Amino acid sequence: MRTHEPAENAATTAKPCKLRHVVLFKFTDETTDAQIATIEAAFEELPEKIPEIQEFEWGPNNSPEGLDKGFTHCFFLTFKDERDRDTYLPHPAHTAFGNMVRPALDDVLVVDYWTT
Repeated sequence: MRTHEPAENAATTAKPCKLRHVVLFKFTDETTDAQIATIEAAFEELPEKIPEIQEFEWGPNNSPEGLDKGFTHCFFLTFKDERDRDTYLPHPAHTAFGNMVRPALDDVLVVDYWTT
């Protein structure tokens, strides 16, 4: 399996690497549109509460391929490095968000990667 590690010295690369944190949500059948809207708004508030988040974007799935396996929402966060990501993960605001969203989720998928 090929892995990509960030450049030891960003000054030696044409563009600096960024750590991406991708979160996909699959909601339970019982989760209402109003609950989903509340979750979306709560996730959008995290960058204001956690300064280590450099960039944030999200959106509902729009792919026509039919390969989403029921995942409907993608949240995309950018961190400077693993230290910032590792600060985010146990951050009280992230923990509270996780506790709030967990009952509404059927599944969650998280992938972290370094840009090249």
